Amino acid sequence: MTTPYHWRAMEKSLNISALEAAMTKKGFNQSSLSQTLEVSREAVSKWFKQTSFPKPDKLLKLGMVLGLPFNELVTQEDPNAPVVAFRKRKGTKTTESDFQRFDSMGRYLEELAPYLPFDNLAKPPVLKNPRVDYDYLQEVSVMVRKEINLAPTDTVDFKHLIRYFRKLQAVLIPVMWGQKARHENATHVYLPESMTTWIYLNLDVNIHDFLFWMAHELGHALAPDLRGEEGEDFADAFAGALLFPNQRAEQCYRQLKGKHPGIQVNTIKEIAKELVISPLAIFLQVQAYAKHNGLEPLELKNIHGATTNFNKEFPDLINRLIADAPIQPERYVKLVTEVFESPFFQTLSSYLKETKKTEGFIQTALDIGLVDAKALHHELT
Repeated sequence: MTTPYHWRAMEKSLNISALEAAMTKKGFNQSSLSQTLEVSREAVSKWFKQTSFPKPDKLLKLGMVLGLPFNELVTQEDPNAPVVAFRKRKGTKTTESDFQRFDSMGRYLEELAPYLPFDNLAKPPVLKNPRVDYDYLQEVSVMVRKEINLAPTDTVDFKHLIRYFRKLQAVLIPVMWGQKARHENATHVYLPESMTTWIYLNLDVNIHDFLFWMAHELGHALAPDLRGEEGEDFADAFAGALLFPNQRAEQCYRQLKGKHPGIQVNTIKEIAKELVISPLAIFLQVQAYAKHNGLEPLELKNIHGATTNFNKEFPDLINRLIADAPIQPERYVKLVTEVFESPFFQTLSSYLKETKKTEGFIQTALDIGLVDAKALHHELT
């Protein structure tokens, strides 16, 4: 939750060079353009950074103001190109090469789609009108919990989420990308042509963050048409509502209200240990509950620092799952297949045996080193 999420829908993008030339000719800068279009300065900035795309009415007005026809204003790209979104560690910059890397990975995954062991590749059921609304999110949480046989206040664990991903035909790809700055904690790849979803999950992360990121990715899988900030806001809100629903938030608020900040933090940390989620995630859900019900919010300015210190007390997920190092290919494949119930390596093995592709395919698809790719290739073929 503390790391930025980057995304790109490859279908279309603004022609930035044409925009800048037209703005210079018309005497606009980003500030004056935002005023003319009646949008925030931040919104225009995001358009130019290509982290957001104008809504239809604003796009039409933008073209009219700058005198640009649609075919000059918008660059059309491959409609079947992968749609990628990924979390990077806080403070890490995103470059064009990051998106190109995941675009290449997505196109390799497209080759695997026909080998998936699903009954069909039709688009799985999704939410009809996903939105960030407290009551709506609680209803969705209850619905999902019922489908995984959980009561409204039962604890959600990894197995529950794993099996729901399987129901949605989303392919989990647990990876060991380490904690280098360039690496991502989670990556979501949607392939329009095959209508398949592939989710990379970095196992080299704190165990109390991992469950939230899984729930966040489930939110994306349930609302694939929401992208950009709208999609991220929904996925974050869904994850919080699913893991710490209204009833728990209400109980926690009553426990904390009026107590000393130190007691509040310790109480939240104990709950976090029980549920295996971040103290910050719990705090944010309690705040959402208070805001929704018109109650006085809690004041815990040190919750971020407390969460950082809390996480240091626990091993990373991969160390919890497998204590041995280095991890051998056979054990890694077994972990992905059995613990995460993922068909990924079964699918990859079938593809490699039929096509005779080399370890280079694995190296690109998993974004790993050549030595590791060779070892996996030997294991799978």
